[in-house]
Amino acid sequence: MITHPIPPVYNSDSRILILGSFPSVKSRETAFYYGHPQNRFWNVISFVFGEDPPQTIDEKQEFLIRNRIAVWDVIASCDIEGSSDASIRNVTPNDLNVIIQGADIRAIYVNGRTAYKYYQKYTRPLIGREAVCLPSTSPANAAWSCEKLCDEWKHIIGQAANALTTIE
Repeated sequence: MITHPIPPVYNSDSRILILGSFPSVKSRETAFYYGHPQNRFWNVISFVFGEDPPQTIDEKQEFLIRNRIAVWDVIASCDIEGSSDASIRNVTPNDLNVIIQGADIRAIYVNGRTAYKYYQKYTRPLIGREAVCLPSTSPANAAWSCEKLCDEWKHIIGQAANALTTIE
């Protein structure tokens, strides 16, 4: 059983929540989200918000907070072989109420089908909120080019981000 080693990133100004499934080996080693150099998350999300990709952990945290994005994972602990989502067993979910009660989250997204599956199974019944499934930025999702991911994420998250700035 491996316990999630990375705390959520959010503050009271966070409006968008993006959830992964469980940190990869590389992310656990770097102690931050989407730490594998081939994961396209930081390139995609920076494209969506029209910024240069952050490089350091401090820059990544600042990027998320500045853009009112909360990031965490659906799973608090599980059995997993390496970084393979397909091998995940014996799941204990994270308690997302920490973020939901600490911020005015207006949109929830999951990064890939595995995160969506566990969100639907464990989290949605507890918090009663829908999540939108985005195509995974993982290098294992080779069917999606970075350009295609950027277009899809910008279409979906970009609309939410624009809506948030008009209602504040």
